Amino acid sequence: MQALVWEGPRIMQLRDVPDPVPADDEVLIAVAYSGICGSELGGYLGHNSLRKPPLIMGHEFAGQIVALGARAADLNPALAEGTRVTVNPLIHQPTSRAAYQGRQNLDRNRRIVGIHRPGSYAQYVTAPAVNVYPIPDHLSYEMAALTEPLACAIRAVKLAGVGATGTALVTGLGPIGLLTLQVLAASGVRTLIATDTDPDRRAIGSRFRATVLDPRSQNVVDVVRDLTDGVGVDAAIDAVGAGATRRECVQAVAWGGKVILTGLHEEESTLQANYIIRSEITLQGSFAYASLDFEDALRWLIDGRIEMEPWLQRSPLAEGGACFEQLLSKPGPVAKILLRS
Repeated sequence: MQALVWEGPRIMQLRDVPDPVPADDEVLIAVAYSGICGSELGGYLGHNSLRKPPLIMGHEFAGQIVALGARAADLNPALAEGTRVTVNPLIHQPTSRAAYQGRQNLDRNRRIVGIHRPGSYAQYVTAPAVNVYPIPDHLSYEMAALTEPLACAIRAVKLAGVGATGTALVTGLGPIGLLTLQVLAASGVRTLIATDTDPDRRAIGSRFRATVLDPRSQNVVDVVRDLTDGVGVDAAIDAVGAGATRRECVQAVAWGGKVILTGLHEEESTLQANYIIRSEITLQGSFAYASLDFEDALRWLIDGRIEMEPWLQRSPLAEGGACFEQLLSKPGPVAKILLRS
């Protein structure tokens, strides 16, 4: 089969590689579409310690089952050859302490498709049958491929705990930020504020009843306080992961409020510890999602509660390297690039 192989910083090549063979408890999926994630951009640049070249990346995808391992149908009776599916790429031990707590994403032995095993930037990919979810005919493969990033957004909003009468800030309107903004809006959050340096993404974000700011020309903290009677937002979600945006969230949140850190751009940041202490601000990391978050995300997409279709770019797998470079330079009015296998 053909696969897009990451071979080192900014080196992505289309290669002929052996077809994968499903284990007894796995299925083989013909990939239809696979999204490019922000964490994969970091990996592409060589900034992500989890990803080691050579690697077939890709963990946001949908496709059709073409073969089942010997025990796959017993483990997941909903699956058969020809079934249209999406996949939860986070593999966990079902008997782990984290799984019993409903926090499968915190299993210390977790493994992720596209990081610890070959991913979906290929014509075919294997996945454990228990991680595979059928999708209805009315849900397109493109939208089904958004289940994974939407699950990340749903997780972050759940952890933020902001109610329908509350206020929230989202820094960064890449795919996770845009989906987070939509989840907050659909949940009825009263006042929404968002930031991004890219004018195209600010224009997309303004569609979801948010006040969208350019942090290069506006003082985000001052505007947030003006819009919240000087108090600050109840919750701030950083979907960038830069020192500047993390500090901005700390300053913009109300005393006693919560900052959710989900962006992974920089590994370390200097934060205002004394201010955090004196203001009793809670810092909460948000990594990936629990299994229930993934299932909730799929339900949201099936119900048509998320709008992304106008800002999806579909590109052939062979153009994957160029698409990575596009996202690193000037993405344009694009919320997500999907690679077509």
